[in-house]
Amino acid sequence: MKRSLQFAGLLCVLGVLAPLAVAQEAQVSRDGAGWSQVITGSLAGVKNLRIRIDEGSVAVHGAQRPGIDYSFHMHSNASSEEDARHQFQNYKVSTFVKGDTAWVVGERRGVHSIRIGPARMTVEMGSERKFSGEFVINIPRAMQLVKIETGGGGVEATGVAGRVEIETGGGKVRVDDVGGSVTAETGGDSIDVGTVGGDLKLETGGGSISIGSVKGKIQAETGGGNVAVLSCGQGAVIEAGCGNVEIKRCLGRVKASTGGGSVTLGDIGGPAEIQTGGGSIRLTSAKGRVGANSGAGSIELYGVPSARVETGAGGITVKLINSGAERNDSVLETSTGDITVYIAPDVAVSVRASVDLGNGHHITSDFPDIHVASEGDQWGPRTLNAEGKLNGGGPVLKVRTTTGDIFFKRAKQ
Repeated sequence: MKRSLQFAGLLCVLGVLAPLAVAQEAQVSRDGAGWSQVITGSLAGVKNLRIRIDEGSVAVHGAQRPGIDYSFHMHSNASSEEDARHQFQNYKVSTFVKGDTAWVVGERRGVHSIRIGPARMTVEMGSERKFSGEFVINIPRAMQLVKIETGGGGVEATGVAGRVEIETGGGKVRVDDVGGSVTAETGGDSIDVGTVGGDLKLETGGGSISIGSVKGKIQAETGGGNVAVLSCGQGAVIEAGCGNVEIKRCLGRVKASTGGGSVTLGDIGGPAEIQTGGGSIRLTSAKGRVGANSGAGSIELYGVPSARVETGAGGITVKLINSGAERNDSVLETSTGDITVYIAPDVAVSVRASVDLGNGHHITSDFPDIHVASEGDQWGPRTLNAEGKLNGGGPVLKVRTTTGDIFFKRAKQ
């Protein structure tokens, strides 16, 4: 309701602001089996751009230019030109400048909102679903803020030196070549991001997210798609409802979770927290402590200073190195699966390992300082244990599997 009142307030001031907008030109022509109308015009090159439309796709492109040029392409599948013109007239597009902000406002008449209790119901008049619109706006690259709101449609924003904020009820979002921070939200489609100079915050109800290079922090959430990140400068928090998560490189802390997909991380410049409901986890390297948890999947961590790892059913492979980060205890546990630990020559650690159901299983070690023992006999349950100190001992390395083998191996530098 608050947004509707604000929207109505904007429309009320159009008469006062009309002198600030350049006259528009409109043309109606045949378009295949339907009709199209194109409205073109221009506005002064101010600091900010606000776009608020009931429905339609929006494309904003920045370049070295003094002012704003726009074209609105409207399409109708009406059977006659008269009906098409009626639909075009029912979509009111207004452009104006207020202070240091240029406005583009699109309102589809014949749509009424009725509040019933806490909910609001939209009632559509006529056959307006045969109508669609595309808004293309060329702006000066130096704009400080571009904010786009559409009730439903794809959104694209490129070549903006400042901030970009996007909200669409449902449609694809594409953003690239933005110097400031970016916030983008769609009700249910994919989001594609190229380069961003500031922080990035993304949310989609159910679509994939693809991210190129971001200098700031990343926060991305999808209800049901994959998330892929090429490069992140200051840390990332990623949530996927049931898709895969992949981060090639990140200089800061990473937190990645998915309800049922795999998580693949490359080189991480800080600590990492990784969780999946039932997929595999793989990490190339991390400068800080790594926490990894899978409901039922294998976990592989290569090049970490310490780790806390747990999986309900799957093997574990961890390579411990001396990265210069703070040293902590490590815990590696699986109910069903083998555990392999590679230990670099300069890592000081105190080892405690056990196999709960040791019959038919083994603990093997490349290190003579790790001593293996067993409890029980060949006719009954056996428990395998191993203890030892490498390089004089250090943080505790606890390794445990209920059913599986444990291997301690020398890691090459």
